[in-house]
Amino acid sequence: MYDAIIIGAGMSGLSAGCRLAHYGQKVCILERHALVGGLNSFYRQNGRTHDVGLHAVTNYAPKGVKRGPLNRMLRQLRLTWDELGLVPQLGSRIDFPGISLRFTNNFDYFLAEVAKYFPKQVDGLRQLVDALVDYNDMGAYPTNVSAREVVSEYIKDPALLEMIFCPLMYYGSARQGDMDFNQFSIMFRSIFLEGFARPWEGVRQLLKTLLDRFRTAGGELRLRSGVKKLITDGDRNVRGVLLENGMELDCKNVLSSAGQRETLRLCSEELQDKSILEQCRPGELGFVETISVLEKQPRNLGHNDTIVFFNDAPSFDYRKPSNLCDLRSGVICSPNNFAYTRPLEDGMVRITALANYDLWNALPPDEYKREKLRWYEKITEKASQYVPDFRASVIDRDMFTPKTIYRYTGHENGAIYGAPNKNYEGTTPFKNLFICGTDQGMVGIIGAIISGITVVNRYLLRSSASAMS
Repeated sequence: MYDAIIIGAGMSGLSAGCRLAHYGQKVCILERHALVGGLNSFYRQNGRTHDVGLHAVTNYAPKGVKRGPLNRMLRQLRLTWDELGLVPQLGSRIDFPGISLRFTNNFDYFLAEVAKYFPKQVDGLRQLVDALVDYNDMGAYPTNVSAREVVSEYIKDPALLEMIFCPLMYYGSARQGDMDFNQFSIMFRSIFLEGFARPWEGVRQLLKTLLDRFRTAGGELRLRSGVKKLITDGDRNVRGVLLENGMELDCKNVLSSAGQRETLRLCSEELQDKSILEQCRPGELGFVETISVLEKQPRNLGHNDTIVFFNDAPSFDYRKPSNLCDLRSGVICSPNNFAYTRPLEDGMVRITALANYDLWNALPPDEYKREKLRWYEKITEKASQYVPDFRASVIDRDMFTPKTIYRYTGHENGAIYGAPNKNYEGTTPFKNLFICGTDQGMVGIIGAIISGITVVNRYLLRSSASAMS
């Protein structure tokens, strides 16, 4: 009998497992794949290791800073700042027609950029920052408040409004065309007020740190152990899980990072109110991403930006495209362009664009491969309009689609940020079944980790007086 079973060994599942194991609970994390990480994992190809998901860790805080989500995460998981090995960005930019706004991990720099191009909007931007929802108040506000409506009360220039929303949506919005204001507040704080960083070893370093801490505390991890069904007792309690291999495991509590809809489908026969599955509608937003390995460092080609968010029109149209991909906007990331003391071995450029899961999923295997090759060429050609053309230096490449996201996360429609309506409470119709991760409302690497910690503290460690310290 386990005190808790956790479904999914992503960032939120691993952090939840660490937190429970630290308090002596018998915990088992079940992961259907052979690697941990979920959306933020890695793989090997042609002798190289590639990150999946991670462009940068948001919510960066320099060593010694005692506030913010990063510091809270370190304290709750009993980690040191040095264990994460985070290195800050060099600098990023938002590129729209005729205007390029640069930003670093210093918000005053971004304020100065806004003052240069939008001098009448500076006061409004300061007032917006004062109005943001605090991390500790997440879920205390209605989830149907339009961020665009709220932000437009402070930012009157439509061009600046679109430029602010572009990076926030690409790095955290599950809604088409808008964001929940709670989500906007999280992302604005994590990107503009705190900023980007990355470990030299990429996502592997974060995963290894969490996994080592979990196992050292006595936690159990079972890979290749997908869950087929949640077993209930008829009184709104989950008493165990049935694995895909036929094995049953008993437990007192279940915490799932698989997504709210995906989790409830594991016990749909026992749901008294079947309409709840319809209320948990899946997300529609999917991405493709190209990975280009270069024979030289991007800076040697004149590309010094860490991340470039581009949009080729005055307005930003963030929605499921009608074609396989939408190249009107995108994200160009170079993992090399962080303030490392030594360079990465290979140059790297990763480009993300909106994509249509249904169209990619409908392609026959041979056509799917051809379309990946064709769109790789189109995406890298588009990127060369915003960064120095790196295509002649490419020595290896790869590309993933929303179909890949579905395969490794189980999110319907390959929706990278899960459902558009978040469950900030993390509860379900079952008394001992809880949700953490993307669908609980926290986004980004640090956000996902905080989600696991928060749900555990709130529901599974309530009797521990020190659990919230």
